[in-house]
Amino acid sequence: MDKVSGQKSAYSYLYPQIAVYDHQMLEVGDGHQLYVEQSGNPGGIPVVVLHGGPGGGSSPFMRRYFDPSKFRIILFDQRGCGRSRPFASVEANTTQHLIADIEKIRRELGIERWVVFGGSWGATLGLAYTQSYPERVLHLVLRGVFAARQSELDWFYAGGAGQFWPDLWAEFRDAIPHEEQDDLISAYHRRLFSGNHREEIAFGRIWSRWENALASISSDGAVGEPAPEYARTFARIENHYFFNKAFLAHDGQLLSDVPRMKDVSGTIVQGRFDMICPPTTAYELHRLWPKSQLVMVGRAGHALSEPGITQALVMTMDRIAREAG
Repeated sequence: MDKVSGQKSAYSYLYPQIAVYDHQMLEVGDGHQLYVEQSGNPGGIPVVVLHGGPGGGSSPFMRRYFDPSKFRIILFDQRGCGRSRPFASVEANTTQHLIADIEKIRRELGIERWVVFGGSWGATLGLAYTQSYPERVLHLVLRGVFAARQSELDWFYAGGAGQFWPDLWAEFRDAIPHEEQDDLISAYHRRLFSGNHREEIAFGRIWSRWENALASISSDGAVGEPAPEYARTFARIENHYFFNKAFLAHDGQLLSDVPRMKDVSGTIVQGRFDMICPPTTAYELHRLWPKSQLVMVGRAGHALSEPGITQALVMTMDRIAREAG
């Protein structure tokens, strides 16, 4: 297990902004079209970037973790997210749909094997995809590991993290009547899918503020008010997945199915003080996965943009490029 501690600005480790050379809206069925873009070197090592959430979206910032002379960088917005259409839709939107979408993108772009790079929910999806198609993955890079177990959901939505942030937890919990507080994911689900647009925005903002406030180790708990429609969309899609236990066959599936990816090499980058996805999951995964390397980043939380996290991820991708020759 390696350790990394970052002191500089995250931007000092990143590659300069990279221009997109190709983008398209890809039909994936069920009425969904995905925004897919490519940047970097068309002849380089293919890497697909899986964004977080669920309910987030891709960003130009995500291209900057990869040497553009060495990597063919593929970003896309998952169903209902970002520039994909229909926006905010949870219809035909499950983990199995997303796995199939990733594989369709690979085939559509004529890629034999690629590096899979994902953080938080992107790590969940990266594990699920790799366990379904291990022969297609050159290397799996994970950050802020979330295996979608009930214990992890309980940590964040049943008071675990609230022991460290009691004031913010009280705001999140007490927006719900006392008699419903034994299952906050279900209580928020009723409000986020009530059909009352104003109510959905109000509870989407509360849901989003709770997560945003805990993302960075440097957070003092103060976060700006998220944009109404973004907050509603993010919260609805994320809650949709968590309410349905990430559409996995059983609790702990992604750890019990690690043997399916036993021949895939991987790197796990984990913030030591991650309040959203506690390090114990990354450690458990590493112990179950012999071909993995765990990089535990000191003085870092959950956010992709934290200096130590950024440094470790850029170093990982540079190493992959060197090893590929």
